[in-house]
Amino acid sequence: MNEQRAREAVEHLQIAALEVIASLRAFLDVAESIVRDPAQAANVAGMVDDLAGTAERVTRIHVS
Repeated sequence: MNEQRAREAVEHLQIAALEVIASLRAFLDVAESIVRDPAQAANVAGMVDDLAGTAERVTRIHVS
């Protein structure tokens, strides 16, 4: 493996790590809002349920 490829690999890992950190921050923001306002939990649960329903319908359409 040459030095350039090793550098590129490290850059890709850094970018991926930063994306994971950003995702975790977003998750923690949602978690904090739920802890501060438990009524938000119902809103989040509703969104997750809607998303799951959409995914199920799309899967059914593409599998048929």
